[in-house]
Amino acid sequence: MSNRVALVTGGAQGIGKGIATTLGAQGFKVAIADLNLEAAAQTAKEISGTGGTALAVEVDVTDTASVEAAVQKVESELGPVEVLVNNAGWDDFMLFVQTDEEFWDKILDINFKGALRVVKAVVPGMLERGFGRVVNIGSDAGRVGSSLEAVYSGSKGGLIAFTKTLAREVATKGVTANVVCPGPTDTPALRKFVDGSGQDAEKVIGGMTRAVPMKRLGTPEDIGPAVAFFASDAAGFVTGQTLSVSGGLTMA
Repeated sequence: MSNRVALVTGGAQGIGKGIATTLGAQGFKVAIADLNLEAAAQTAKEISGTGGTALAVEVDVTDTASVEAAVQKVESELGPVEVLVNNAGWDDFMLFVQTDEEFWDKILDINFKGALRVVKAVVPGMLERGFGRVVNIGSDAGRVGSSLEAVYSGSKGGLIAFTKTLAREVATKGVTANVVCPGPTDTPALRKFVDGSGQDAEKVIGGMTRAVPMKRLGTPEDIGPAVAFFASDAAGFVTGQTLSVSGGLTMA
């Protein structure tokens, strides 16, 4: 069990909620930072209801001032952030040739630059204190590519490369940086993206499921334990690593 403070962006729903709930159950004091404050408050209430400690805080990862204000609120109410989980993200399914620069900017601003903003706000304090765990949520799309997700794949590939370099830069200061890459995961966001793509949702979901050796999609609860390992004191000699949680869909 740990009583360290963990900040999870995009922690209100889906994979983020699975991560926040797992960390809360393991004794972390969890700050659930999300654009949807109402949903974040509900998740915090659920964690607190099972004996955990949780705080809901509103954040827009595309806005540096919002990120800095959120971090200040967390640290004033829970204490210094010792574990950072960059989970906030967004995607939509379409062929690359159908995308435009507005779409590129939105994907990169949330999925890549959003993580950079939060790291910049949190990691200097970790370096000063001599301890920190950064866990960035990538995607197997960033490792092997994914049809209809070219820009998203690029943003997650960039996040993986960024994390490896960050890990090298902070390795002597007691701070680690690792990536967890979910495979296809059954979340409300996935269902919404599939529905919005104009394809038969059940066909798409069925195809994803058949491609996974375990013959099911991941769940948010599958992702939390991988994050919790990287966040733990036991993972102090593990840094710059990328771990896929995909039911065997990717194995390299």
